[in-house]
Amino acid sequence: MNRSSLRLRLAAAAAVLGASALAVPAADAADWAVVFMYHRFGESEWPSTNIRLDQFEAHLEEIRAGGFTVLPLPEVLERMRGATELPDRTIAITIDDAYASVYAEAWPRLKKAGLPFTLFVSTDSVDRGVPGYMSWDQIRELKAGGVTIGSQTASHPHLPDIELEQVKIELDRAAQRIADETGERPALFAYPYGEYGSAIQRIVAGRGYVAAFGQQSGVAHAGSDRYGLPRFALNETYGGVDRFRLTANALPLPVRDRVPADLILQQNPPAFGFTVDPTIPDVDRIDCYASGQGRTKVEALGSRVEVRLAEPFPAGRARINCTMPGPDGRWRWYGVQFYIPR
Repeated sequence: MNRSSLRLRLAAAAAVLGASALAVPAADAADWAVVFMYHRFGESEWPSTNIRLDQFEAHLEEIRAGGFTVLPLPEVLERMRGATELPDRTIAITIDDAYASVYAEAWPRLKKAGLPFTLFVSTDSVDRGVPGYMSWDQIRELKAGGVTIGSQTASHPHLPDIELEQVKIELDRAAQRIADETGERPALFAYPYGEYGSAIQRIVAGRGYVAAFGQQSGVAHAGSDRYGLPRFALNETYGGVDRFRLTANALPLPVRDRVPADLILQQNPPAFGFTVDPTIPDVDRIDCYASGQGRTKVEALGSRVEVRLAEPFPAGRARINCTMPGPDGRWRWYGVQFYIPR
């Protein structure tokens, strides 16, 4: 079904059900965006965090040819907060850890393509001049060229494994170093390894950050938790152009009342469930997949979805991704990343 036909059918349904029952957004407007996360570029000895250069160049070509709009991440967030429409198929690009290959490989290509991005910096490695990381001079050059600089703590620790007072120190030390070296305190934060829980989120919010990002898959939208925003990770295994195209075209799966509320698990396996926004039809078509377990048992009763896991997760990080078909051959996507204490 083409987009025009879909809009006509939705409009007809709204006329029958009542205007308040079904919102019909303009085809070229949205309140969501896909945020991508990269780490290394052309560093094949680190395949889990690296994107090959031929893969990255294919991503840039897909952006150019695929009808996407790439906006600076602060602008995306500002539009979401202000309920200002975004173009459909909006993308934001983020890069974690400030590896040297960002400066040598990604920056020249992104600059040539005119594509904005955000760099999340872990400051200790830069301060110590660790081989394979950028220097402050290089980071300042990127900032002068329009790159947004965010924080990813000072020492890049597993935040759930340290005391909350130490979490505060990590955030404060990194923010001060970035301010000292760039002249501006960071407004955006990325959790190291994508690991966080509710108490850590509160600390980040209390430090004045506008938003914080994890590493769970999904589409950021106006109703998302501002301090737990999703990003699609791209690496050698999950960096083919077909997957890039699939995720770049993804749609949000808005949910509420997620259980468990805290992503640092106290019960393992968790009794995982959520309520899907009532405007989303065909909730019984959701499929969910868990780390190490594959496709899970899903029970849908109305808009409520319950996911039954077959076994506990091992210690460390674990993910559940839930997807369902959306309009125009696109997929709705919602993911979580749990942390299981060691």
